[in-house]
Amino acid sequence: MMVSTDPMHQFKIGKLFDLKLGDLDISFTTSALWMVIGVLLVIGLLALATSKTTTVPSRLQSLAEIWYGFIAGIVKDVNHAPGKPFVPLVFSLFSFIFIANLIGMFPYFLTTTSHIVVTGFMALFTISLVIVVGVIKKGFGFLKIFVPSGVPFVLLLIVTPIEIISFLSRPISLGMRLFANMLGGHVALKVFAGFVPSLAVALGGIGMLMGGVLVMPLIVGVTALEFLVAFLQAYVFAMLTCVYLNDALGEAH
Repeated sequence: MMVSTDPMHQFKIGKLFDLKLGDLDISFTTSALWMVIGVLLVIGLLALATSKTTTVPSRLQSLAEIWYGFIAGIVKDVNHAPGKPFVPLVFSLFSFIFIANLIGMFPYFLTTTSHIVVTGFMALFTISLVIVVGVIKKGFGFLKIFVPSGVPFVLLLIVTPIEIISFLSRPISLGMRLFANMLGGHVALKVFAGFVPSLAVALGGIGMLMGGVLVMPLIVGVTALEFLVAFLQAYVFAMLTCVYLNDALGEAH
């Protein structure tokens, strides 16, 4: 008899207490709890790192400076001077996603970025911000992003609909990319981890030995890869946010 494992159980959301606003259910859930914890961790780490700034920075202060400088560098490289006001926004998005991804690496903790409602909201917020900033800065001229310059009129009949569809698909791809990578990686990790007890039940002590020798190195490798993905997905989200902001700030694609 094999041990049954449910790799999707780790993504289930439970209610901590019920809240109703008319017919609208606004209950505080485990997902909301871990998002709050993630935000508090970011605020706490940065507050602690900057509480006593010195000319010769401490390790924690150096980490915070490198952290912020890394994101500021991305915005500067992609958006140049017009993107400077958006450094705090991109920094906040990167920090929240990165910390949320790391939280999910610990047993019994919830990965909030593995839920499409969370990543989808952040993606919609990002694209909505691009539209609002673009309209404020350019007015109806913002619509020129759907009409590439130098393209013959006949081709515009084909290119413009493609540009519109591409723009509308941005929040889908932005949210789905983060959601799918975190979900898939954690499912794979759970499946591989389930091999060890399954072999132990099926083959006894020999199965446990086989699990330790054959499966554990694989689990360690996948875990290390997941830590890398946790950073890369936060980086990709921040980078794409900067790229999309170019439409509103007047920079080239």
